Amino acid sequence: MPSSQNNEPSRKGLWTGRIISVVLALLLFLDAAIKIIKLAPAVEGTTRLGYPLATLVPIGLTLLGCLVFYSIPRTSVLGAILLTGYLGGATATQVRVQDPWFLMPVVLGALAWLGLYLRDERLRSLIPLRATTTQSS
Repeated sequence: MPSSQNNEPSRKGLWTGRIISVVLALLLFLDAAIKIIKLAPAVEGTTRLGYPLATLVPIGLTLLGCLVFYSIPRTSVLGAILLTGYLGGATATQVRVQDPWFLMPVVLGALAWLGLYLRDERLRSLIPLRATTTQSS
């Protein structure tokens, strides 16, 4: 069996990846939006984490930019890399203030990569979950 066929997702896997990616993107879009429009929970959270209020909109715009890259199929791998960096910063910030929810950005990052892995053949080719065996005649 050619290796390209081994990397094709099942219909169920493809839709699972799409659903994970869309739900994650919607959650992160909501987070970016409340930062950009400066809703009270975002203002409170940003100041509680020790960041100046002036950083709220740039942080929201940064997340929005990462999401744009993640949502476009041609740039989705770059978007996942950018989201990993963004969420890594969020994790470090929460660890610094000893927030008990510090693993949430890690989970979101893992979901971003899982959704992408399930829906993107290029990524499955690059990182196969199991070794392919070749048959010799």
